[in-house]
Amino acid sequence: MASKKSGGLKIPGVSFSWKRALGITQAKQKFARKTGIPTTKAGLERKVGKAVLDMLNPGSKSKKK
Repeated sequence: MASKKSGGLKIPGVSFSWKRALGITQAKQKFARKTGIPTTKAGLERKVGKAVLDMLNPGSKSKKK
């Protein structure tokens, strides 16, 4: 595996995200909460997978308490 080289100094525990700085992360979170549609790949796969399993076996739905 190749190591990533950076040109500047890296301070442990400090990072910068341009997406968070521009508000993209917060907008995605608000969208996901209002619509119920996940904005991450894993979340979308989990939601679609559950829907498919529920269609194939509708009688064994577990009820949430």
